[in-house]
Amino acid sequence: MRLALMIEGQEGVSWADWLALAAACEEHGVEALFRSDHYLSGTDPGRAALDAWAVLPALAARTERIELGTLVSPVTFRPAAVLANASATADEISGGRVSLGMGAGWMEAEHTAFGFPFPPMTERVRLLAEQIEAVRGFWGDGPRPHLVVGGSGRSGTVDPAARFADEYNTVMATPAECAERREKLARAGEREGREPIPLSLMTGCAIGRDEDEARERIRRRLERAGQAHADPDEYRATRGDAAILGTVEEAAERLRAYAAAGVERVMLQHLDHRDLEMVALIGRELAPSVA
Repeated sequence: MRLALMIEGQEGVSWADWLALAAACEEHGVEALFRSDHYLSGTDPGRAALDAWAVLPALAARTERIELGTLVSPVTFRPAAVLANASATADEISGGRVSLGMGAGWMEAEHTAFGFPFPPMTERVRLLAEQIEAVRGFWGDGPRPHLVVGGSGRSGTVDPAARFADEYNTVMATPAECAERREKLARAGEREGREPIPLSLMTGCAIGRDEDEARERIRRRLERAGQAHADPDEYRATRGDAAILGTVEEAAERLRAYAAAGVERVMLQHLDHRDLEMVALIGRELAPSVA
């Protein structure tokens, strides 16, 4: 099982924060740093949102080892030619360490605020399939970024991923749901005459060395998500089947369940982005326990 860090970049993550997160990943052995591609916070519109494809090339020039990428860039405000060129540029700067995550887009409020069209889901999924093929065409046959397609296991995202992508990423799913999506991905690969591409998962994470530290990190996660009045224990009990919550030992057990379901790597969504101690915990203790 491979682990990566995933940061919601629209939640007030400054350039200094990005540098600190990337340095922590490299120092503590976290193999990849992914970020969302949004212009608006889902909980606090006052939080800053640095542009994903401006930040990633800059991080590429300041790092040496970690993979960098988006989860995911939406079809609705990233035209194929621009996205292909931006991601290829970042990949060259990094020496081949960039992943382009592509998805249909979902945050309607963001589109309204910035004047982006927001067609119905069926139209966005159709546009996504077209854009995936177009991006691959713009890249040509030379060196290119690793291509990740995001989705919930439906044919509109699984089929183009099986044809063109290097990895399929799903979000906040249980191990049972991941096993079902892995099977759909395998069948789609067979239809395309390809070996099944890897399945990855992006899910929430708040872990600690002991119960008290874990509970405090869950509390801070809830606070950052605009749920300050929610009970950490209740959240852990109700969401723990589709998230990585608790002590390092509990997190490792959960990750092994995902591995048994066919998930090859997990992008751990870390909302309290200035908590670099949890980055160290993921890299030094959690990752080795599930390697």
